[in-house]
Amino acid sequence: MAMARDLAHLGYDVTVVARRRNVLEEFAAELPGSPEVFPCDLSDPAQREQFNEYLRTTDVAVLVNSAGIASFGPFMKQDWGYETQQFELNASAVFEATRAVLPQMLERGKGAICNVGSAAGDVVIPNNATYIFTKAGVNAFTEALHYELQGTGVHCTLLAPGPVREAHIPEEQQSIVDKVVPDFLWTTYESCSQETLRAMSANKRRVVPGPLSKFGSLVGRALPTALSAPLIGSFYAKMGE
Repeated sequence: MAMARDLAHLGYDVTVVARRRNVLEEFAAELPGSPEVFPCDLSDPAQREQFNEYLRTTDVAVLVNSAGIASFGPFMKQDWGYETQQFELNASAVFEATRAVLPQMLERGKGAICNVGSAAGDVVIPNNATYIFTKAGVNAFTEALHYELQGTGVHCTLLAPGPVREAHIPEEQQSIVDKVVPDFLWTTYESCSQETLRAMSANKRRVVPGPLSKFGSLVGRALPTALSAPLIGSFYAKMGE
């Protein structure tokens, strides 16, 4: 929503996509210009194909693939329907939408794609296996395309965020983490959007917004998996309880 808002204020004609029409219409009413709404469950292959056809037949300057869900807890204890839905949304939807817009962007020699992966996609996290599976794929896929598209005029950037939160959280709603970690270390949705749009404009391969996310990404890559996986996995197991 933050990126859609920023793009609309930059003068782009925005199309917003989500499952619920009423939510889309309420959000679109806040935006300048004449935004379009496209109700679609991107985890459903049939509905997703309708959206992909829309992308193929519409002039798309910027594509932001940001829809995603997660599950927590042991893989074999998860609802299989939800796990397959998660894969369809987090991975297949990104894969297909990217393919749908690339022909026109390459023909014009201009365009920008942002795929939202995760800093978590670079580490091994037990009790978050399906999410990690999808985000690791999105991370690698997007970075590979970044190099493939160099010299074409089409930009491809991976957004790999860590913790992101609202700019202002009432004290009674703050978690222990909110209270312990200073405000300036957090990434807000607004600052994440602005940093990502700058990275897309500069055709950066990857953006990890905010100091806390950057620190987590660095630690995740530096620590041996044998040490980091059990530690992080125990935390995620509690999230699934």
